[in-house]
Amino acid sequence: QAQFVESGGDLVQSGGSLRLSCVASGFFLDYYAIGWFRQAPGKEREGVSCISASDGSTYYTESVKGRFTVSKDNAKNTVYLEMNSLRPEDTAVYYCAADLMRRRCTGVHGRNGDLGYWGKGTLVTVSS
Repeated sequence: QAQFVESGGDLVQSGGSLRLSCVASGFFLDYYAIGWFRQAPGKEREGVSCISASDGSTYYTESVKGRFTVSKDNAKNTVYLEMNSLRPEDTAVYYCAADLMRRRCTGVHGRNGDLGYWGKGTLVTVSS
């Protein structure tokens, strides 16, 4: 089945950095706008960032602006999320998904959206 495979999650101290990778399996990354999402313990899933297939434009949720950077390498069929200055509230399982209706992001995804090819996620734990 077509899906993402996430990796790179780890236990890190507050203020540290991680780079997550998300490899597209069974589909081409450059066909869709791609979102990063996270779900913290006891909380609902939230959108973290979006990167466009068409022009590479990016968007971030307010709480990660200036700390996280999303990028992609179409030749490797991989999208990345570089996370700096990590905080305990960043602790979550991080997921990738494709926006099946869009090539361009219009912002970070909310609760609505035609999202597919979800990965199983990778766990990021930030200690205080």
